[in-house]
Amino acid sequence: MTSQTPVESGAPPSAVKALESQHLLQTYRRIPVVFTRGKGVYLYDDSGRRYLDLISGIGVASLGHANPALAAALADQAQTLIHTSNLYYHELQGQVAARLAALSGLPRVFICNSGTEAVEACLKFARRFWYTSGDRQRTGFVALEHGFHGRTMGSLSVTWDEHYRAPFEPLLTDVTWVPASDPDALVAAVSSTTAAIIVEAVQGEGGIRPLSPEMAAAIERARQRNGALVIADEVQCGLGRTGTAFGYQRLGLQPDLAAIGKALGAGVPVGAALVSQPVASAVSFGDHGTTYGGNLLACRAALVFLDALTSGGLQEHVGEVGGRFGEGLRALAARHSVIREVRGAGLMWGLDLAVDATAYIDAALNRALLVNRTANTVVRMLPPFVITRAEVDEALTVLDGVFTDVARPFDS
Repeated sequence: MTSQTPVESGAPPSAVKALESQHLLQTYRRIPVVFTRGKGVYLYDDSGRRYLDLISGIGVASLGHANPALAAALADQAQTLIHTSNLYYHELQGQVAARLAALSGLPRVFICNSGTEAVEACLKFARRFWYTSGDRQRTGFVALEHGFHGRTMGSLSVTWDEHYRAPFEPLLTDVTWVPASDPDALVAAVSSTTAAIIVEAVQGEGGIRPLSPEMAAAIERARQRNGALVIADEVQCGLGRTGTAFGYQRLGLQPDLAAIGKALGAGVPVGAALVSQPVASAVSFGDHGTTYGGNLLACRAALVFLDALTSGGLQEHVGEVGGRFGEGLRALAARHSVIREVRGAGLMWGLDLAVDATAYIDAALNRALLVNRTANTVVRMLPPFVITRAEVDEALTVLDGVFTDVARPFDS
């Protein structure tokens, strides 16, 4: 098969799609839109049409698109130094780690490239802790139904939905699943062979399902009873997304390890595993590594985001506009009975519908609003942290029109 000519900038969508269909591994079922630029909370397609982006690259574009501070920092860093490897020191990794330690209460940080890698690191460090402690039986994990933790072999093993796991089994075999709404089941599942419990404060891919205070209390009881470690997967719900720096802080839960990613680089790939001192003390040189992780470009992006979050007023802004968004979504549910439940906090929301959500996602796209479907019936929204009250109101107006467009018997 001969290769097609490279697609020039501004090529028609058909050429973009044709080139991908010939050469790109077909693991993504793409929505047929070609985006060419962005600004703030808006994306623009190849014909110049503007879309209000409520998904922000699945929670990644935390500072919006084409953020001037981020662009300037990346341009400056690219002209100075991008990568040296972890064979040597550079001045930015320690700064990122110190900022994350202060935010999280976890004093040690392993910087990697993505949330999945961060989860993978946490699973390894949890097992390493018990190995170093001399307890070779502590290899199991307790995970929650509807949880999603990634697609690498370890993170996939603790991801609940079987359709993700089945084609790649056997995975880790010592994983116990617990209903996310059953505190007693969780306590019963944690045993002397449990290395760690892994939880999301708000389950993202599972349908924007907040962990209850009762489940958080059960996790703490289980930890106190037999010492199992706690891993908080904060990849989607962390770093200010729910209105606090970390979702587990809303629950009064202090994990032994936490995985972060997505929002941290505001579009630049970066993740991190945050680790307690006891766990860190069990880790030795060579136990884990990454070639790209912690490079200067990624660290510079993380510092721009952390500056905005902690001293730029972004955290307070998320709380304010997130409250407005939640109120508006609940009012929307009162008008459209197809919406069974509104779930979420801050700028992480899901509308659980009485029917499959696909038609509503398509109708939103037709109205130039970007949301996505997860857990079959949930319309998920993860807008950029910089969204304004006026833009929230615009989004709510469009959503109201979407639910009117796709009228169902529930609204009769």
